[in-house]
Amino acid sequence: MELKFEANPIEQVESDAVIVIAFDKESAASGLTPEVTMAVNAATGGWIEELYESGEFAGKSLEMSLLHRPTGLRAKRLLVLGGGKARTFSAAELRTAAAAAVRFLKSKGVRSAALALDAGDSLDGLITAAAEGAILGDYELDHYKTGEKETQPLESFGLVAPGADGAMNEALDRALIVAEAQNFARALASEPANILTPTVLSHRARAMCIGEALQCEVMDASAMRQLGMGALLGVAQGSAEPPVLIVLRYRPFDEAAGGVHLGLVGKAVTFDSGGISIKPSENMDKMKYDMCGGAAVIGAMQAIARLKPRIPVTAIVPAVENMPGSGAQRPGDIVTTLSGRTVEVLNTDAEGRLILADALYYASQQGCTHLVDVATLTGAIVVALGHLNTGVFANDDALLERVLAAAREEGEKFWPMPLDEEYKDELKSPFADLPNIGTRWGGAITAAMFLKQFADPLPWVHLDIAGTAYLEEKKPYMPKGPTGVAVRTFVTLATSWQG
Repeated sequence: MELKFEANPIEQVESDAVIVIAFDKESAASGLTPEVTMAVNAATGGWIEELYESGEFAGKSLEMSLLHRPTGLRAKRLLVLGGGKARTFSAAELRTAAAAAVRFLKSKGVRSAALALDAGDSLDGLITAAAEGAILGDYELDHYKTGEKETQPLESFGLVAPGADGAMNEALDRALIVAEAQNFARALASEPANILTPTVLSHRARAMCIGEALQCEVMDASAMRQLGMGALLGVAQGSAEPPVLIVLRYRPFDEAAGGVHLGLVGKAVTFDSGGISIKPSENMDKMKYDMCGGAAVIGAMQAIARLKPRIPVTAIVPAVENMPGSGAQRPGDIVTTLSGRTVEVLNTDAEGRLILADALYYASQQGCTHLVDVATLTGAIVVALGHLNTGVFANDDALLERVLAAAREEGEKFWPMPLDEEYKDELKSPFADLPNIGTRWGGAITAAMFLKQFADPLPWVHLDIAGTAYLEEKKPYMPKGPTGVAVRTFVTLATSWQG
């Protein structure tokens, strides 16, 4: 998709469709309707106003009404897009609205579209969000389907802001970089496990680094065994597919003062059968998504390399299959982690925390000063937060606020969870330093507490994306499948950190 910026009046824009935002009746009655929407209403002889009066359109969020051959416009169609309440409409809502508009117009055979915005102080942020939304909304996960596709991608998407500075093209450049990174993560996560094995994932990561400001190292089982990564290797030992540890390094040319070195750690279980503690067959096909954390980290590194923040960033992705083969890890086994701590494996389906334990500790050995990990870790977080919010756990308030601020800026919903020291009492084993699971209650918290033992004393944040990593059903703004959650937050976290 070609992104472009236009400063011409919306009436002069030539496109298959132009899009304007119209808010709910209360906002419209309060005079909060965007100027560009009022201009389009006047140019079309009051068509938008008639929509409200007829009750056909109320301005609710993502509500849409399409007019063909609109009077007074050069565009072939006019799409009026509901924005909800004007006072709460933000860049996050605009991103979602743009994605929904693109998906709607694609279904109508539209190949070019332009979204009208009012010029203003925050226009660059709005342009970035709208362009990201368009790219994310245009993306389809149908590359394994044969025959004619249900919809065709848009050829071009324009952002129209009369009188705005042409420097807004920089906002489009950032949007393209970040949205492409998120789509790259979604593409990785959508691959079936028979194609995207741990080894193939490492090949995709290495190929991504070609021509970028990234170094890639791939560690095999032999190297991990020499280091002592017993927890990671224990998870992998039931599969015929060998494990790998993917390490991506970005180093800035002009490094900020302060000695900050951000470590991003992403769980990549390319398929999780549960091992000997095998999962129920229902929905097991979704266990190809158990590598969404690793995909998010790899995607974020692509954007980080292109946007060039002033702090070094190292990404570590432990990639394994968890299978119930003849050599598989058994409940009751005890493994020795890279840190030297021993872990009693009470449930082989609690494997993500085992591979992350070695990866987090390895990150600290690589000189990282701040750690953030991301994983589809527990069903318990879905019980607690549903599919709307990512659960966030931390041992450091300052780093927690940085991550939450980045998520707010990017419109990703994160919710802080407790991690009181008393929860450690749920992690006791008579035979080893730690068990890999706690009691039935507070499962997401005890899983995070387990990880904390391998991140301390470094500032650390854990993101449990089990409920937000993929959509069970399609939405107006995104198809069913992986979401690429956390990619944008990681990019903003790195690029906004000045030392």
